[in-house]
Amino acid sequence: MEAEDAVDAPQAGAPSRSAGRGPTPGGGAGSGAGSAAGGAVGSGAGRTSPLRYGVGMFGTSLPINLVKGSMLYVYVELLGLDAVVYATVYAVYGVLDALDNPVFGHLSDRTRSRWGRRRPYLVVGALVLTATTIALFSVPGAVAASAVGLAVWFAVFAITTEMADSLINASYGALLPELFTDERRRATANAVRQGAQLVALVIALALTPVLARNVLGTEGSAVGYGRLAVIFGVVAAAVILWTAFGVREDPALDAEPKPQFFRSVGQILSTAHFWTVGLVNACYGAAMALVLGGLQLYVEHTLGGSALDASILQLVVIAVSIGMLSVWAAVVRRRGAAWTWRLALPVAAVGFVPLYFATDLLTGILAGLAVAVGYSGVLATNDLVIARVLDADAARHGTHRSGLFLAAFGALGRLNGLITAAALASLALWFGYRSGADPGPDPGQAFRVYLSVYPFTLLVVGTAVSRFIRLPAAPEEAGGASGDAPVTR
Repeated sequence: MEAEDAVDAPQAGAPSRSAGRGPTPGGGAGSGAGSAAGGAVGSGAGRTSPLRYGVGMFGTSLPINLVKGSMLYVYVELLGLDAVVYATVYAVYGVLDALDNPVFGHLSDRTRSRWGRRRPYLVVGALVLTATTIALFSVPGAVAASAVGLAVWFAVFAITTEMADSLINASYGALLPELFTDERRRATANAVRQGAQLVALVIALALTPVLARNVLGTEGSAVGYGRLAVIFGVVAAAVILWTAFGVREDPALDAEPKPQFFRSVGQILSTAHFWTVGLVNACYGAAMALVLGGLQLYVEHTLGGSALDASILQLVVIAVSIGMLSVWAAVVRRRGAAWTWRLALPVAAVGFVPLYFATDLLTGILAGLAVAVGYSGVLATNDLVIARVLDADAARHGTHRSGLFLAAFGALGRLNGLITAAALASLALWFGYRSGADPGPDPGQAFRVYLSVYPFTLLVVGTAVSRFIRLPAAPEEAGGASGDAPVTR
């Protein structure tokens, strides 16, 4: 039975403060009554274009989705890195990814500078991410010829790329609840950035197999992926920098007390929503990480397709996701983020079932359409649900620490590296798949399970947990709270 959603009332004596940093998508300042903290909007409100903020996600998504979508294929299938070695490094990658997120988020929350709290980390992160992504896919021949050298190169640049991505997203993600405080307007801003992300997915996932293996390189060679990494890295840096220099943070938030790390961590860890919403988010993130990493191998081994087939399948799925995003956003505006989120999760889970039965490109595309519907629904709602939790935390404790709280969510979510590593290791154990040179007796069945059964199971768990979560009310509903906490629509 689905639990009702209610907002936790602010603690008595919580100080009033600025609630947002930017304009609503309609162009006006956020309502003081509908603010995350219940205070007046600071003088910095009304300066940032939702379009300029949202397009930034194109830049943050382009290189990291090349990594998620092609790193496994390049290192295991093309360069011959043993799948167990890859899984071991990826497990370490996942742990470090979880640990560095809170650190970067906390640094962002505590920063007070003439350039703002979030902008410096966007600028530095963009430059580092470009350099490490290029290095990750540009393995020197002498290094590739050595099993040890290849493993070390992979470990160093996979981990540093992850750290740069964490540095960027700890600050970029924190800006959404701080710039846009009304949920309907926040939903519009989120739709812009998710649309930008999907465009990046078209390029980084759908077009990459053809670009890397037919245009910039050849089949069986990793050269094209290195060239593509250079292009993606430079474009991504330019977009992130454009967004960073267009964001106008609210200077009134600088007057808030700087959050203390251990005290903040303790308060976050004692918040029920951190564990419940975080677990659902982690299940979804792990499912999608499996899909992004394994799709090219699924097409090649399970569907018997080519690089062009992989591009066609991904292009269709992402195009449908883009179209469905506006439909889900309309449902959010009508029924609210919480109700829509709970609907999208089971739809996403069921969408993975047809992938198990696909046998060729046509049936793969039909199965992919089912995935696209649910995927776009979670995209349209997941960040809005998390933003509600951040709003409630700001109201309760009197300071905006969105960077740390969002990074703590990310720490749970990014432990999907452990799940991905375990899933890949299970293919070696149960199906004998170790690499492209040693695929075992039935690699088709191996990646059928990897891309269908595992994601379905994870999303079923997430769906079940979501039914028992009492979410905070939307900001505009929480702003007028007194006495009993209001129930969301």
